[in-house]
Amino acid sequence: MSLPNYPTAYPDAGVTRRVLADSPALMVVSFRFEAGAEGKLHSHPHVQSTYVASGQFEFYRGEETHHLKAGDSLVIPGGVEHGCRCLENGELIDNFTPRRDDFLAPPATPSSAMT
Repeated sequence: MSLPNYPTAYPDAGVTRRVLADSPALMVVSFRFEAGAEGKLHSHPHVQSTYVASGQFEFYRGEETHHLKAGDSLVIPGGVEHGCRCLENGELIDNFTPRRDDFLAPPATPSSAMT
């Protein structure tokens, strides 16, 4: 049995996204950030947990601001506006429940994501 090979997507300048595993109930995703890159403020109905595998980030969750470093984690309830700014090159490992079906759509290319 072979595992799926998920393509890399480029959702924002300086950010790459790659699904690592998924099922209808759960999805695991790697986000790699260059220093200064941002995960724009947004919300979605999925519960999200984020684990900082490396680097440092300033996270915005609702009205709260959190400084997270490697080894830290945070849970974002569904429907809460959130985003982040990367302070030092790093990687986030995010879990979504249920799965983010929009992340399974064909990814944008690096050049089209930056326009």
